[in-house]
Amino acid sequence: MTIKVSLLGLNRTGASIGLALASMKEQLVRVGNDREHGIARLAEKMGAIDKLVVNLHAAVEDADIVILALPVDQIQNTLEVIASDLKAGCVVVDTSPVKSGVAQWAREVLPAERYFISLTPSLSTTALLDDDNGVESARADLFKDGLMLITSPPGTDESALNLANNLTKILGATALYSDIAESDGLLAATHLLPSLVSAALINATTDQPGWREARKVASRSYASATEPALHMLEETNLGQAALMNAENTARMIDAVIDELGRLRDALIRKDSDQVEERLQHAQEARRQWWVQRQKGDWEPRPDKDVKMPTGGEIFGRLFGFRPKKDKK
Repeated sequence: MTIKVSLLGLNRTGASIGLALASMKEQLVRVGNDREHGIARLAEKMGAIDKLVVNLHAAVEDADIVILALPVDQIQNTLEVIASDLKAGCVVVDTSPVKSGVAQWAREVLPAERYFISLTPSLSTTALLDDDNGVESARADLFKDGLMLITSPPGTDESALNLANNLTKILGATALYSDIAESDGLLAATHLLPSLVSAALINATTDQPGWREARKVASRSYASATEPALHMLEETNLGQAALMNAENTARMIDAVIDELGRLRDALIRKDSDQVEERLQHAQEARRQWWVQRQKGDWEPRPDKDVKMPTGGEIFGRLFGFRPKKDKK
């Protein structure tokens, strides 16, 4: 039995998932589709997919798993287009950091017995500070030793949840289950807020009369702080992800405004102790997070002697086939 996995969106995330699944080519076929033909061809050349299918309907026809690695502003339309082509039992896996809104779209358009799972990966620490976010930087171990945030609508079939967990293992990550409301709060703080704060900083500085000269001496710190604004979650309809998670995002913006207000008041008062305390607190919190993030040791791990199933065994249990044994 051959499993058909359709990868819709061959960006860094989609291509990296495809590369990670390459070790299971005897058990599955990886079909790829992307609106940008140049990106699709490059992903095919890199070995991220086995077959490139330009027609979206044909790409998902008879697919057992459909993985969406798309900008947020393409997800709803894509779900509407492919819904009638999905066979019963198909599992749709979304990788965007938008939970309740995308789950609502799926609930509205997917027919019965087509299952939806949200799976948001975090990058391996070895890739966390990479400047290149294009398909060229895709790699099979992009999510190795990271956490995979998994959410699902209430009543999701257990086999779909097992698939999400097993896919997480294949990618080398650890599953972190969360409900949709909690996930939206987590992702507003860690995915949406950095880009919005970055955009606000750019607007606040470039709209000043002195920017004509300031731009000439802008530092590395400015370059680093403003870089997230270049990597929005949407392709053209910017800000849609934040609008879909408006309450949580607004709450986090308020928290940033409050903290800036404390710093501003301390500066006005020339309160050097307060300024130093807030900055030292930030530095220590950042150092602590970075050490924890590099170790990836958030939760107790199972005994090292426990044998983890191979990729073929994982899919075999789910779809009822036995992987081929290695020839001796």
